[in-house]
Amino acid sequence: MTNTLTNKVALVTGAAHPRGIGRAIVTALQEAGASVVGVDLPTAEGFADMDGLPCDVTQAQSIRSAVSNIIEQYGQLDIVVNNAGVGRGSADFMAISDDDWDVTLAVNLRGVVNVCRETIPHLMDRNASVINIASLAGTGAVSGIPACYSASKFAVVGLTKQLALQYAEKNIRCNAICPGSIETQMLDISLEIIAEAENLSVADARELESSLIPMGRSGQPEEIAQAAVYLASNMASYVTGVALPVAGGFASGL
Repeated sequence: MTNTLTNKVALVTGAAHPRGIGRAIVTALQEAGASVVGVDLPTAEGFADMDGLPCDVTQAQSIRSAVSNIIEQYGQLDIVVNNAGVGRGSADFMAISDDDWDVTLAVNLRGVVNVCRETIPHLMDRNASVINIASLAGTGAVSGIPACYSASKFAVVGLTKQLALQYAEKNIRCNAICPGSIETQMLDISLEIIAEAENLSVADARELESSLIPMGRSGQPEEIAQAAVYLASNMASYVTGVALPVAGGFASGL
C-alpha cells in the first residue's frame, strides 16, 4: 500500500502481543507512512520486544502520561486505535463471575472511554480518525461467546456511533472494526470456551468454527490491520459511524 498516512501520528492500544491485532495494526500503519506509538501493559506478553510505551487503559493517569509523551515527541495526534481488550468468562451466562464482568467492562468498554477522553481534545479539526476494535459479537449473538464479552463489544459499537455523531463537526471520524474469527491468542481462548461449551476437543471446535465461515478459514491479524489503514486514511474521508464486519462472510445471529 502506498504511503497514504504520511505526516500522521497514531496511537494504538493493546499493541504488545506478537500474534495480536494491535501489533499488526502498528506495522500496517507504519508501512502506510504514519509515525506510530504502540502502548500496552508492561507485563503484557511481547512488551519487552515492542518499541512503545507502558500504559494501562483502565487508568486515566496512565493514558494521560502516554498521550503527553506522544504530544511532546511529535507535536500532534491524528489516529487513535482502541484495540486493547480481554476475553474472559464462560459461555454459560450463570457461570460468569462478578470479576469476569468487572474486568471485561473495565478494559473493553471503559478502556475505550478513557482513551477517547484523553485523546479527543488533541484530535479536534485535524481530519482525525478514531478506530475502535469491537467484534462480530458486538453486532449480534454468537454461539459460545461469553455474555460479558458480547455486551462489552455491543457497547463499544454504540459508543462509536455516538462519538461519530458528536464529533463529525469537529472533523473527527469514528468507526469500529468488528473482526470475526482471527488467528490470534484471543482465538485460542475463544476456542477453548467453545470446546468446553460444546463438549468438543479444541481441534474439533476449530473445525466447527471454520465450517461456519463462508470463506472456510479464520482471518489473519494483517487483514484487520488493512481495514484499519483504510479507515484511518483519506480513502475513508466520508466514512464515519460504521461498524465494519471483517469476518470472511460469517454473520452473527440474533
